Amino acid sequence: MALSSESSPSSLKQIPGSYGIPILGAIRDRHDFLYHQGRDKFFATRIQKYNSTVIRTNMPPGPFVSSDPRVIALLDGASFPVLFDNRKVEKLNVFEGTFMPSTAFTGGHRVCSYLDTREPKHALLKRFFLNALAARKDTVVPLFRNCLHESLCEIEDQLRKNDEADFNAVFDQASFNFLFRFFCDNKDPSHNILGSKGPKLISTWLLFQLAPLGTLGLPKIFNYVEDFFLRTFPLPAFFTKSNYHKLYEAFRTFATTLLDEAEKVGLERDEACHNVVFMACFNSYGGLKNQFPMLLKWVGLCGENLHADLRSEIRGVVKEEGGVTLGALEKMSLVKSVVYETMRIEPLVPYQYGRAREDLVVQSHDASFKVKKGEMLFGYQPFATKDSRIFEDAEVFVPGRFVGEGEKMLAHVLWSNGRETEEPTPSDKQCAGKNLVVVLCRVFLAELFLRYDTFEFEFKESGFGPRITITSLTKASTF
Repeated sequence: MALSSESSPSSLKQIPGSYGIPILGAIRDRHDFLYHQGRDKFFATRIQKYNSTVIRTNMPPGPFVSSDPRVIALLDGASFPVLFDNRKVEKLNVFEGTFMPSTAFTGGHRVCSYLDTREPKHALLKRFFLNALAARKDTVVPLFRNCLHESLCEIEDQLRKNDEADFNAVFDQASFNFLFRFFCDNKDPSHNILGSKGPKLISTWLLFQLAPLGTLGLPKIFNYVEDFFLRTFPLPAFFTKSNYHKLYEAFRTFATTLLDEAEKVGLERDEACHNVVFMACFNSYGGLKNQFPMLLKWVGLCGENLHADLRSEIRGVVKEEGGVTLGALEKMSLVKSVVYETMRIEPLVPYQYGRAREDLVVQSHDASFKVKKGEMLFGYQPFATKDSRIFEDAEVFVPGRFVGEGEKMLAHVLWSNGRETEEPTPSDKQCAGKNLVVVLCRVFLAELFLRYDTFEFEFKESGFGPRITITSLTKASTF
């Protein structure tokens, strides 16, 4: 273990916190986290109690789904990035934290998200994903714009009929339609066995894998009943088998070009298809399902002044460039900043996990701590990206935060299992579709403010992101 001059053995502090009595302590922490305090208060009270942003605690699901819920929580922007260092941290089967759902959910395969970077197949699969995305980059903007046009027309129809529109439902379908067409040679998912049921099939499949980590938002009287059913034993994959089979068959049948590419690099077609389904439906759709509502929520909360600035920039650049292109999007500095600020203030994936490969030192802003080989590290991303010792007005959404000199702060935007200033490679765990998500968010804002001057909305927070209802759209007055 290499120690810096600031971290000599005598200067290392013991990590404060407690796991409590076995089983009972984990259940107590779980109830505080999910039902009594909520996640932000859960961590904030412990930071205050122990006067430390590196602490020991338990994380859900705990007994009896997870055999060991004990973690070392990293709760500031200084300590969190150690989770990206694959020389120090192992990512074997920790994609969802201290437990791993059965491989029956993924056709009997451990897909790439659960592989550690030192496993030979990880680099093979990650390189396949990166090459597949790069080969299709020119189709992203026109394809997604077509999907957006269909979705915004549906929003307008709902508004005419009902005076309100369900943004989440419409854009769940838009996200799935885009992803299926993107990976399946522009085939329309409504023209095969999926019909319009793709989002529902995925949501059920995701729910059975992720349910042990959260709460369904039922009335408090049902908390203990819910906790018993979700976390006493793993939810079986059998109940989602038919849903998953339809998704698998659709991709197996229509993603022929992509699967041919997989075979050429040495992957078996069946394993590649299960990985493609996971990448498209879990990693990509599962992310976009919440990313667009989050983006619309924060832009909507900023109100007319931001809307005016965005439409001015977007329409000016599009007029100058002659359309919505990758080059045009790159020139929209405010649009880019708004997207990054959304990812900073409300990270899409709030949790990161990794197990120490060796004895190592973790440094917070104020102290250094020794972590023993094999201990589980857990990072709560919202506390890292809203660290007031890194960002000014850290709890405030600042649309232009990353414009001009502010771009230097992008190194502290950590939404994709890596720094925003870094690019994913076959040897790391950073999201392969990181750049794709950023582009889609920019296209979304560009289309929105090319078509409309402003909008009004209502939202309700849930355990699965904000639920957005559009109440009015003001058509573009000029352009």
